Amino acid sequence: MKLSFRWYGEEDKVSLKNIAQIPGMHSIVTAVYNVKAGEVWSRESIAGLKRQVEQAGLHFEVIESIPVHEDIKLGKESRDRYIANYCENIRRVAEAGVRCICYNFMPVFDWTRTQTDHVLPDGSTTLAYYQEQVEKVNPLESGNDLTLPGWDASYSREELKNVVELYQSMTEEKLWDNLKYFLERIIPAAVEYNVNMAIHEDDPCWSIFGLPRIITDEGNLDRFLKLVDVPNNGITLCTGSLGCSCKNNVERMAAKYAAMGRIHFAHMRNVAVLPNGFEERAHLSSCGSLDMYAIMKALYDNGFQGYIRPDHGRMIWGETGRAGYGLYDRALGATYLNGLWEAIMKSS
Repeated sequence: MKLSFRWYGEEDKVSLKNIAQIPGMHSIVTAVYNVKAGEVWSRESIAGLKRQVEQAGLHFEVIESIPVHEDIKLGKESRDRYIANYCENIRRVAEAGVRCICYNFMPVFDWTRTQTDHVLPDGSTTLAYYQEQVEKVNPLESGNDLTLPGWDASYSREELKNVVELYQSMTEEKLWDNLKYFLERIIPAAVEYNVNMAIHEDDPCWSIFGLPRIITDEGNLDRFLKLVDVPNNGITLCTGSLGCSCKNNVERMAAKYAAMGRIHFAHMRNVAVLPNGFEERAHLSSCGSLDMYAIMKALYDNGFQGYIRPDHGRMIWGETGRAGYGLYDRALGATYLNGLWEAIMKSS
């Protein structure tokens, strides 16, 4: 496996120098963040990222993410232009040495939480999702307090209301159709330019506000991989997104999809599953509901050779910054994952 770390560019409080000091670190996971979804990234921006990463002694091989424009998910007539731009972005990052692109197909909202600063018993703070807090918000009311973490801040309240309304008549089957249309056009480009596309599961893996969500469980991942059944069409195995539902056996899915050669990227984080939602916890197995050792062993035993990154971390030791993306706890997570992998490898 290739250990990686997400970096949000020059504005990130966590520097490349910090990241490079984590033992075993291989790659930086980043993106061009100042370009609107659907537009083409400039070669200069991509080259600038590559230069910064490589000057820090790390590899520039993973992009997370090239956002999918909402018109593609909605199946609007304008989608072909945005898909063409997407293919051009695949080509441009591939020219710079990128071999894996993580993306998602979640309508409107990316990852959604109700708190970014929930205090755990040890005094650290973490991301959490409580269903009763979600139920107090109605995005179809533009006067509502639309502040849940993970929402696209580029929308005004009225714009957000309007785009959510567009999805109210969309069924899951129609969203599947739109995803298939998208894949049939981008995967040939990925094959041509030797890039692995790795879809990220919906986070959390159930419908929110009546919006369709389809990348949620094993059955739907099976269906997804068959839409365009080639190795370049794969997944990002996110243990937290799948593991926040007791219905998902993450260890089994790790083994199954690794054996198929369809896991190109893995986001490793632990969550405590609660009756009313979940809380993100330290990576250590005993801190949450997931057996991180078993998941890592399933990946190793089934030939996984892709990229892994420690996912969201708590804020510890007084650190402040982007919720879930501080240095200290993610660095601890990276070291823990390295230790698990070395022990598994040497005992096999």
